[in-house]
Amino acid sequence: MSPWQAFDITLDHLVVATPSLGAGNEWLEERLGVTLQAGGQHLGWGTHNRLLQLGTDTYLELIAPDPSQPPPAGPRPFGLDRADLRARLNSQPRLVHFVMRTEHLDAARSVLGYDPGAITPMSRGALRWRITLPASGEPAGDGLLPTLIQWDVDVATQHPARVLEDRGVRLTRLSVTAPPSVRPLLTGIDRDPRIALAEGASGALAMTLATPRGPVTID
Repeated sequence: MSPWQAFDITLDHLVVATPSLGAGNEWLEERLGVTLQAGGQHLGWGTHNRLLQLGTDTYLELIAPDPSQPPPAGPRPFGLDRADLRARLNSQPRLVHFVMRTEHLDAARSVLGYDPGAITPMSRGALRWRITLPASGEPAGDGLLPTLIQWDVDVATQHPARVLEDRGVRLTRLSVTAPPSVRPLLTGIDRDPRIALAEGASGALAMTLATPRGPVTID
């Protein structure tokens, strides 16, 4: 049994990066036909976000460097400080990563077969969670190997997807194309019917959303 099955690891949220939260928000809202909701600041990490519910257990996080904060002591998460990613984001926001949820974070992390980073406590407003974050700020597998999160809340009632307004957008497909060196580490993750796992010469992420304006794909 794969760790994705053994520890009931489920899809939590999708990370879309943008160099400017305002510009990225405008770009997404124009394509999806709905407004995102305010998130907040990640103090000490140099980022802030906006959020969109994708169902009762999944949401989209639009994240950007926060110019109102001083530069963080270390790299911002999800590779936001990488020069090549910043260059890609200049044309449009990009789906850069995905985060999986478990109630057994310590045990699950120990058997993944890759290092997702140290377990780090974080907070935003009343929310508290623990998440795996590499010291380098670079997600494992160039973003193809998911980060793990454990919420310190009652997920059934207080998880962000439960408290966000339903704007009628749903995730229908998360496509994860991984090279041969990475693909075996994801075996079993596609037990979620929304996740389509494939092997390719190079890695790629893409999500397809059902929206009031019809299907929209963002990569």
